[in-house]
Amino acid sequence: MVQSTLTKTLLTGVIAGVVGGGAILYGQQGVQLLQNQNQKVSTTATSTKTIAKNATATSAYNKVSDAVVSVLNFTKSSQGSYQESSEGSGVIYKKTDGSAFIVTNNHVITGAAKIQVMLHSGKKVTATLVGKDAMTDLAVLKIDGTDVTTTAQFGDSSKITVGENVLAIGSPLGSEYASSVTQGIISAKKRLVETTSENGQNYGGSTVIQTDAAINPGNSGGPLINFAGQVIGINSMKLSTSSSGTSVEGMGFAIPSDQVVDIVNKLVKNGKVTRPAIGISLINLSEVTASEQKSTLKIPDSVTGGVVVMSLTNNGPADKAGLKKYDVIVGINGKKVSSQADLREELYKNSLGDTITLTYYHQDTKKTVKVKLTQKLAS
Repeated sequence: MVQSTLTKTLLTGVIAGVVGGGAILYGQQGVQLLQNQNQKVSTTATSTKTIAKNATATSAYNKVSDAVVSVLNFTKSSQGSYQESSEGSGVIYKKTDGSAFIVTNNHVITGAAKIQVMLHSGKKVTATLVGKDAMTDLAVLKIDGTDVTTTAQFGDSSKITVGENVLAIGSPLGSEYASSVTQGIISAKKRLVETTSENGQNYGGSTVIQTDAAINPGNSGGPLINFAGQVIGINSMKLSTSSSGTSVEGMGFAIPSDQVVDIVNKLVKNGKVTRPAIGISLINLSEVTASEQKSTLKIPDSVTGGVVVMSLTNNGPADKAGLKKYDVIVGINGKKVSSQADLREELYKNSLGDTITLTYYHQDTKKTVKVKLTQKLAS
């Protein structure tokens, strides 16, 4: 937490060493985490193709900049008046029936008694909260669409490549620096980072894009775009120090657009996200030594990735399906599972009541089982 001479507090939201790229908060101490209404937004837009050879940072920025906004969080004082307490960023992704929809971070609007959005033109409009999801740190706002001229287009985050050029757009340090752009590359397509909600609930990890584009307090909720001008992530966090206290730079994280689209569609439809659980605690197989894999797990040498079941909820979905402690899950719904990130990503595409197929090893025997998702993830 940093305090300036203007008594601005940068609330960066510690998440297991990872901090929110940030709402920038004023006069408040503390740490926080970070179409019609049924119309879906597609990640595979028609221009999700090979990026033009003549594409530049300027051409990419110009395609989306008018859709990037500042998000202002107001709290009520003891006297009942509103006072601005934080600023973050957001991006307009849809306009329909006279309204425009904005995706931002949950931690940008947490605790707000009133929310305002400052458009690219500088005009401020009142926003209403459509829905929020603490686990993915996403929220959807709605504003009057009269003055909205541009909406951003989502790209397909499954198509991104390490080393690809990207831009981060937003309001670092607040709306005074609105529409600031920084350039970098994709450093990693999938990172699993620990996430904790504002009430202390540990969600076990979120899958994010890593980038070295500068992400600063106030950038939270703004878009990470490719050079085709498409949103491939929503900026959310950065790593500022290692667990040993070593200063770190160039490690920012964005929520992948494919995940964003899934969540915003659910938020617009239901106002919240309900996730299924299979009732297990687990670790990555890579965390188990080779000797323990032989002596305890007793799996074939050919199994090099997966997740190990460490405990099961009594009478939970996995328990009822017959899984046991030390079983190694290697597939879900026909897709390979190499890590917790893979399992969570595919599991959360399903809804409560759905039936999934798990492929796993019980010692040296490969098995496939149907699991009915009757357990809800605690929130």
